[in-house]
Amino acid sequence: MLPASLDEAVSAMAESPGAVPVAGGTDLMGAVNAGLLRPMALLGLGRVAELRGWQYQDGAALLGAGLTHARMARPDFAALIPALAEAAATVGPPQVRNVGTLGGNIVSAHPAGDTLPVLAALEATVTLVGPEGGREVAVSHLLTGLDPLRSGELLAYVRVPLLHAPQVFLKSGGRTGPSRAVASVALVLDPARRAVRCAVGAVAPVPLRPLEAEQWVAGCIDWDGERTVDPGVAQAFGEYVASACVPEPAAEVAAARTDAAPTTARLRRTVSVLARRALGRALK
Repeated sequence: MLPASLDEAVSAMAESPGAVPVAGGTDLMGAVNAGLLRPMALLGLGRVAELRGWQYQDGAALLGAGLTHARMARPDFAALIPALAEAAATVGPPQVRNVGTLGGNIVSAHPAGDTLPVLAALEATVTLVGPEGGREVAVSHLLTGLDPLRSGELLAYVRVPLLHAPQVFLKSGGRTGPSRAVASVALVLDPARRAVRCAVGAVAPVPLRPLEAEQWVAGCIDWDGERTVDPGVAQAFGEYVASACVPEPAAEVAAARTDAAPTTARLRRTVSVLARRALGRALK
């Protein structure tokens, strides 16, 4: 099935509830080739032009779910949502970035999905459309299953508030060059609310928000001055984030697996460094 509009796509999904939507197919075809998925039918969204662009709407950017990572990595988009552009630029090799989409990254919900912590930190929402109309859901609720996709629904748009303030995405991979994240950190400043928002990716099934660490460091920033913090504050923030998002292994796990504690310690150090650097770059 190859619908030419969003309305046609919704109608096709209603007629074939078992169909699996596909845009770039980078995750879907990997699952099919590995024998993990056998879809009854595929609903190709490549011809639905309204899903491939973006528009401004009430102080936010309404992004089509079909936006590719390569498109988001371009300078004009980076000027709009810098952290999302930074994350998109790190997604795999060029051939993956050229076809992989924002909506696919969200629906696949892989723990190491690079755009996911950015969307969590920006408190983005998604528009889901189906036979009964459209509804808006927080990205975090969709990822955690608090408000999942319903039968016949498609993810059409991603609504991202435009903060017009510094935002950073950093990740650590298992090797040099494009690679899957071992840990990633997205951090955004929200001067209007005098807030710092941070999300850590790849260390858990969904991005984690260290809320207490956010509130603490926001109270250390001189919002009316140069927006600087003491280096000791940045170091403490990194450790605070790491301890909140990478818990110590249970005693019985550590006893059964002698490598558990060292692995956790390395991951904590990685998250701590990423969070500290992200804060430093945002406050420059």
